[in-house]
Amino acid sequence: MKKSELRILMIGAGAIGGITAAMMKEKDYDVTLVSKYPELAKSIREKGLHIFGHCGNRYVQLQAVSTIDELSGKFDVVFIATKTNDMPEAAEKVRPLLAPGSRVVSMQNGIAEEKLAGIVGIERTVGCVVGFGATMVEPGELEMTSLGEMLVGYLDREGDPILSEIAGMLNAVVPTATTGNILSHLYSKLIINAASSTLGAITGLRLGKMLGNHRAYKIFMRIIEEAVEVANAMNLQVVPYAGKLNWHKLVNGPRWKTWLMIRIVGIRYRRLKSSSLQSLERGKKTEVDFFNGYIAGQGNSLGVPTPVNDLLISMVHEIEAGKRSITPLNLRDESFNRLIK
Repeated sequence: MKKSELRILMIGAGAIGGITAAMMKEKDYDVTLVSKYPELAKSIREKGLHIFGHCGNRYVQLQAVSTIDELSGKFDVVFIATKTNDMPEAAEKVRPLLAPGSRVVSMQNGIAEEKLAGIVGIERTVGCVVGFGATMVEPGELEMTSLGEMLVGYLDREGDPILSEIAGMLNAVVPTATTGNILSHLYSKLIINAASSTLGAITGLRLGKMLGNHRAYKIFMRIIEEAVEVANAMNLQVVPYAGKLNWHKLVNGPRWKTWLMIRIVGIRYRRLKSSSLQSLERGKKTEVDFFNGYIAGQGNSLGVPTPVNDLLISMVHEIEAGKRSITPLNLRDESFNRLIK
């Protein structure tokens, strides 16, 4: 099918969704963007999204609406780039716009694909590992902060021509490949989010300073160890994150080597600010239930204890409810004493 004959819908005009939609539009794909803010949708139609950073610097006009209810007809490919918490509602609303052969691509952090499959059908569900970094400086002002690669794949089968076509769409943004092992790649990225994003949320620290704290490092490692134990129970062979961070070697290797590797990561990404922390600072809920919550949920169903992840979930929920402050002092919580060595 020609590019112009494919109807593509992007739900979410934040950094990832907006940049992806804009760069696909520039490659002559027929893209409609859903932004939940009517004024922003109007601005995107009339003025365009301002994308800059590693993707260059320009304005890209797109067809944009503020609600899925404004749309009609069927879409061939739907990308959902909302926060993970908002994905189920978006998937429910878009379901009437899907044909039997349509595909719905999850671009969330964490692992939301299984929940998505329960709404739109596993045969339509495509998992996606987003490897580039992006920040919404303000609505309509989107910065690509780092380059990377993307992976797409089905949960239950190998690829097909439609999956390859989706990879081709995303090649407009960064190099994209298909995989028959998407859950392994998603879980690998989930581990880094569960460790870095959630610890950043309870401490308020950027990654470099956080990983320079020995107690934070010990908690960081316990999150990873629990995640690997759960993966083993799932019979899931987790691939190295970004081809470099081998989680099994990290938890089973010499302590001095593990410490050195984590310090290098902390130094290299020292300015990285937790996405969960940013959500809390905006007064919004985090995605902790899809990060640490996924690990804990799988562990519970398989009989694998995940006490550190459980504790962190509880702490983040207390912060969301206004019952706990964001502070490095959370690392000294007595509940950690019996859980870390």
